[in-house]
Order: sequence, then structure tokens, then C-alpha cells
Amino acid sequence: QVQLVESGGGSVQAGGSLRLSCAASGRTFSIYYMAWFRQGPGKEREFVAAVRWSGRNAAYADSVKGRFTISRDNAKNTVYLQMGSLKPEDTAVYHCAAATQDSLYYTQTFAYGYWGQGTQVTVSS
Repeated sequence: QVQLVESGGGSVQAGGSLRLSCAASGRTFSIYYMAWFRQGPGKEREFVAAVRWSGRNAAYADSVKGRFTISRDNAKNTVYLQMGSLKPEDTAVYHCAAATQDSLYYTQTFAYGYWGQGTQVTVSS
């Protein structure tokens, strides 16, 4: 089992920045990928970014490329999402996810077996 706890959400004006954190515990040695997804009001959960638990490979949704950066600190079992140039359309509940199997479908929710409870990010214009 892997447990995930997010933190760092909040309210910010457009153009501002926030950093989200996701602390993993339990069988962290079994993690292949960590990712961030988000779910806006009335929308489906969508992929934001993913990073391999070992290695430097990272991937981003087109909508956040160049504005968001995903990173990890294996010593702290923590993944971060640095968000900049925030827009009102970035408003959503942001969820951290962990995959314990390698998969080509890392942008899809079904590739992830573990989820955090989510943290709210609100961007006002």
C-alpha cells in the first residue's frame, strides 16, 4: 500500500505562483511514476504532469507546459508541483497519484492505483 498526502493549495491571483507537495509513505519502493491530476468544477479529472520515481523523465499536459514544473525528492519521498503564471482556468482540486507498474498510459487515471485526497487551488482574475 502507498499513502499520499497533498498540501500547499490555496487562493492566488492570476499571474501568481503556488507550490504543491505530495508526501508518499508505505511501500514507496514499489512506485514507478508519480503524477498530478486536477479536476475543475463540472469537469473530468485531467492529467497535469508526471515524473518517474527514479530518473529524470517528466511529462506535462500542453495546457501547463512552460508554466508548471514537477520534481521529486526521493530522500523525503515527496513530489512537488511548482505552478507559475497561474490562470483562472487552473482552478481545480489537484490530486497526487502513484503508479506501481510501468505503463505507457501514464496520462490516464487508470494507470494509477493510489490517490491523495486532493488540495484546492483557486485562481482569481
